[in-house]
Amino acid sequence: AAMMAAAVGPRRGRLGPEARASLAAFLLGTSVAALPVALGSPPALLAAPGLRGRLALALHVAGVNAALLLLYPRPLYKIAVRACFLGFAFGCGLLLSAGRSAWRHFGWYMCSLSLFHYSEYLVTAINNPRSLSLDSFLLNHSFEYNLAALSSWVEFTLEKLLFPELKQITWLSTVGLLMVIFGDCLRKVAMLTAGSNFNHIVQNEKSDTHTLVTSGVYGWFRHPSYVGWFYWSIGTQVLLCNPICVVGYTLASWRFFRERIEEEEITLIHFFGEEYLEYKRKVPSGLPFIRGVKVEL
Repeated sequence: AAMMAAAVGPRRGRLGPEARASLAAFLLGTSVAALPVALGSPPALLAAPGLRGRLALALHVAGVNAALLLLYPRPLYKIAVRACFLGFAFGCGLLLSAGRSAWRHFGWYMCSLSLFHYSEYLVTAINNPRSLSLDSFLLNHSFEYNLAALSSWVEFTLEKLLFPELKQITWLSTVGLLMVIFGDCLRKVAMLTAGSNFNHIVQNEKSDTHTLVTSGVYGWFRHPSYVGWFYWSIGTQVLLCNPICVVGYTLASWRFFRERIEEEEITLIHFFGEEYLEYKRKVPSGLPFIRGVKVEL
């Protein structure tokens, strides 16, 4: 996703019907975490679900989907079913995180991943409902993004089978979780600070409401949302104790954000001229060894 360091347009209003439907559906999906209470089972239900546990999960999914179909017309249903899926993943992550299951740290990862994607949609709904779409969930970000996620799951599973002790380094997973929390919080604060002109797509035309934001987290870094996403993505692999993907994610993310920042800064210089160049001279990009577009003097 891309974000311009330009913002603040019209005052943000209340949550629209899309945001309300998504929030209700996310919470409905998360209710899967209450299944152990309903079944009188241990909290770590998914660690060894058994026939009764699997049946309960299947009935929960079917019942929730039926409720969404009854509650929402098709346009809102498309939003609700995605939010519900993310809520379901978050709830399953909570179940895996319970107790001392060997999949405990993967549960932390599931919570982190699902909450990241849902909050992208919700914050966009708060900031800029005019740009809101199904793409705001970032579930279809790119083929490369999906391949990276799949690769991390495969690495975790194979190493868990071959080197199970590698996946039980709790202190390392805790460091990864802290990176994830820091990165996601920084990104969302940056989105909220940018206000109504935040967009997941780089804007090529300057509107009358575009202003250059240099306060808050933008006083620390020129691209705080990218900084947040960079450390969030690496943190997910530290959390999973995936040594191969830690290296792969670091290199791939660094290259992606270097190219994206250069592309975006060309647009920002075109929009704001000397004002942005002065800001660029004073404030670092926030990402290691990335200075942004070079300007010939």
